[in-house]
Amino acid sequence: MTPAARHQAAIEILDLILEGEAAEKALTTWGRRNRYAGSKDRAAVRDHVFSALRCRRSFAVLGGAETGRGLTLGALRAEGSAPEAVFSGQGYGPRPLDDAERTAPRDFASEAERLDIPDWVWPSFSSSLGDQTEAAATALQTRAPVHLRVNLLRGNRANAIEALAEEGILCEPHPVSETALDVTTGARKIRNSTCFADGLVELQDAASQAVVDQLPLKDGMRVLDYCAGGGGKSLAMAAQAKLDLYAHDANPSRMIDLPLRAQRGGVDVTCLSEEELPKQAPFDLVLCDVPCSGSGSWRRAPEGKWRLTRAQLDEIRYAQRQILHDAAALVGEDGLLAYATCSMLDEENSEQVQAFLDEVEGWSLQVQAAWQVQDGTDGFFVSVLTRLPAGC
Repeated sequence: MTPAARHQAAIEILDLILEGEAAEKALTTWGRRNRYAGSKDRAAVRDHVFSALRCRRSFAVLGGAETGRGLTLGALRAEGSAPEAVFSGQGYGPRPLDDAERTAPRDFASEAERLDIPDWVWPSFSSSLGDQTEAAATALQTRAPVHLRVNLLRGNRANAIEALAEEGILCEPHPVSETALDVTTGARKIRNSTCFADGLVELQDAASQAVVDQLPLKDGMRVLDYCAGGGGKSLAMAAQAKLDLYAHDANPSRMIDLPLRAQRGGVDVTCLSEEELPKQAPFDLVLCDVPCSGSGSWRRAPEGKWRLTRAQLDEIRYAQRQILHDAAALVGEDGLLAYATCSMLDEENSEQVQAFLDEVEGWSLQVQAAWQVQDGTDGFFVSVLTRLPAGC
């Protein structure tokens, strides 16, 4: 495919997404219908689509319309490329620009528009980030880095870097966690690599790994990953200490790959149903990586930024509070309750923890930490609470 044809494909896919179709579904459907497109073509088209989704508001302004064509025109103007080279009408490329499209774009109406944040989110986003607001929003406009977690049950970071390099995957240590690697070359080779197949490394954001580093894990502890999802943090915890480890999710189908991932990583983890939880309680530590806005990972899943509403976030926050209360009931005497999100909004993070401490007696804050996208990771937050002895 020519560069112009790749842009035209992105235009068509973006139009489907703007009409409500999920990005992954739209990309998959296009790939099946256009099997002539090689792997490099598909990767390029995907990059065009996700870049436009990350910068949907600003590209729409620069391109004069919130359409696939407008977003593509806006992307070219944002990068300083001459749009006429793509919008030439040659071959399978987009038709030439009309007079309206050649008109200079209007000025941005607000900082939220320039920085690609929904207006309703902006007050919460800016108050949470303070003087780092622009840096965080700018980072969300860019492609996310690819990070790996070195499985300490299979090797160490130096071993992993060397083994990955032999497969054409170049990495550097990431400073936020002793197990984290920043992939600089060969990211698309990871899933087919021997290092991945043998369980030496797992794909996991560095801040997600740093969350686990904050947990005071010790051999022999009974630990529950209460909102396990795919089980990334379960596997990371298992590599830190010899644990009696359990995983649970309100939607058990999210854990469908966990047994295979655990086997690959040399990990023992028991998946529990809702009915089995009280039978296995109490636990020494319960980790709640709760559902959230996902604002810390919007550059990986940019659709979420535009589809989330105030009403939905309020429902999510209610669920977060309920999860904290339910999980606390599963923690044993002198046990620990860890609350984590991949959000950068205070209303989902520190404010939720403080509300719990105000409402429920017998708990104190032990550790609280946060990581933000402008520092080279996804945005994550964690608080570790300890149950006080009776009578305190």
